[in-house]
Amino acid sequence: MTEPRKIRVIPLGGLGEIGKNAWVVESEHDLILFDCGFAFPTEEMYGVDAVLPNFQYVVERADKLRAVFVSHGHEDHIGGLPFLFRDLPRLDVPVYGTPFTLALAERKLNEVSALRGKIPLVAVQPRDRVKVGQSFEVEFIRVCHSIADAVGFAVSTEAGVIIYSGDFKMDQTPMDGHRFDFYRFAALGEQGVLLLMSDSTNAEREGMTPSERAVGEGLDVAFHRAQGRIIISTFSSNVHRIQQVINTALKHDRKVTIAGRSMQQVSDQAYKLGYLQYPEGAVVRAEEINQLPDRQVCIVTTGSQGEPMSGLSRIAHGDHKHINIMAGDTVIFSAIPIPGNEKLVARTINKLFSKGAEVIYEAERSNASATQHVSGHASREELKLMLSLTKPRFFVPIHGETKHLVHHAELAGLVGLAPHDIFILENGDVLELDRQSAVIAGQVPAEAVLVDGLLLRDIGASMLKDRKQLAMDGVVTVAVTIDDEGFLLDGPEMMSQGFVHASEFERIRDDAKSRVVDTLDACREQGIREVDAIRRQLKDDLARMLYERSKRRPVIMAMLQVAQDLD
Repeated sequence: MTEPRKIRVIPLGGLGEIGKNAWVVESEHDLILFDCGFAFPTEEMYGVDAVLPNFQYVVERADKLRAVFVSHGHEDHIGGLPFLFRDLPRLDVPVYGTPFTLALAERKLNEVSALRGKIPLVAVQPRDRVKVGQSFEVEFIRVCHSIADAVGFAVSTEAGVIIYSGDFKMDQTPMDGHRFDFYRFAALGEQGVLLLMSDSTNAEREGMTPSERAVGEGLDVAFHRAQGRIIISTFSSNVHRIQQVINTALKHDRKVTIAGRSMQQVSDQAYKLGYLQYPEGAVVRAEEINQLPDRQVCIVTTGSQGEPMSGLSRIAHGDHKHINIMAGDTVIFSAIPIPGNEKLVARTINKLFSKGAEVIYEAERSNASATQHVSGHASREELKLMLSLTKPRFFVPIHGETKHLVHHAELAGLVGLAPHDIFILENGDVLELDRQSAVIAGQVPAEAVLVDGLLLRDIGASMLKDRKQLAMDGVVTVAVTIDDEGFLLDGPEMMSQGFVHASEFERIRDDAKSRVVDTLDACREQGIREVDAIRRQLKDDLARMLYERSKRRPVIMAMLQVAQDLD
């Protein structure tokens, strides 16, 4: 009897968290990757710029990697592309996506000069099918989301059809007229779906997610009430939201300026590709708005997540070249904070209020008829409908914190899936499937990779601990010179930064120096001559003494020099 063909599905990120989505689908001969994103760092990740999936498993199997498929252009789905390709031994792996998605992906890849123009980018349309390797045929299926040109994937394998939903909601009246492809998902369900992997972000939210068009009604109310300038902050990639802002501004005889480098770049690209449409003269340069009456001005910018370098943050703090907050401005946050960004957003809101602006944000408005934001993710009724349409043999909730995955799994049980056919995975789990069975068959490396500026893989738990300790308790430096027998020749010299007040440090400096001398004497008497061993002992003894005196644990920098005999 022929052994059943097995397919491996492996999450490298996106489970138990929001962001860094990346999924491997692998057969004996071929490997493909669905999405390649990053996550934004949390507050305790001092100095970290981005958090990546661990691509080790893919890089080690680069000879099998046939393609990368990106579902849409949000950073948590495309932001990791430059880092993946920087590590791959070959650059001929094609990236498939819809035109707008690839335009954003190309912009990310071009940030690395070594990759500029080197990666094959293959544009596709919904309902297109692509054969990759010996094992896979991938079909692109239209979904609605908070960005144009979003798709899910249906991959035909030797074991059966696997559906990866991407981020989605079932908008019946999308801004661009491109509706969620109910028919295709249902047709696949009739033919038989082996595995469904479906977005879990709103698995706690009852009902259906409102249409994007509901935002237009809320904006209209806000524009009608505003007496001065209107400033709207949203995600730079949310072209449909920007389109609604422009439409509403035109209705109220306002000119629009687009502020913020990333929003300008995305908007320009969307306009060239036809995803953003407006008449000539509707959008003006930032330097032109100061010549217009306040009632004729609308500014759309980045900064809905409180990012310190965003357009809105710079405007709020008076750092923008052309725009400053004035009393009488109306500022609208047309987004809700991503988990972890609440403090940054609150800081920006407070700064805006202090400048005399009226600020409209989610927590300030409970009137559903005047909403300025709707989610791009499916709520519980839509998630149940996706399960009912596709009728999968097995189910894996994806894209969400653990609570979201668990709630989504419960929904799958409500629509009839057996508990043993539902898998709540963790990053790195290997789900192995054939036509009749699915089992977790091991783990691959999936610890997060932290990006610090141009450095990659050099920041780990130990360095983050040091940075946290530096931020909380400062640093104390001690410098000594000894001879090759361990006798003190010079020092100890001591300095501190961010540890205690200078006057307090003066009171304990002499005792700290005495402790250093005692440690050197003890090391010499015990016959300890290795420089590293003496340095470790100095750090341990000095740290203990400083904690006894201050109840704080600064980072200790021990600079130990051994003088060489020149005779």
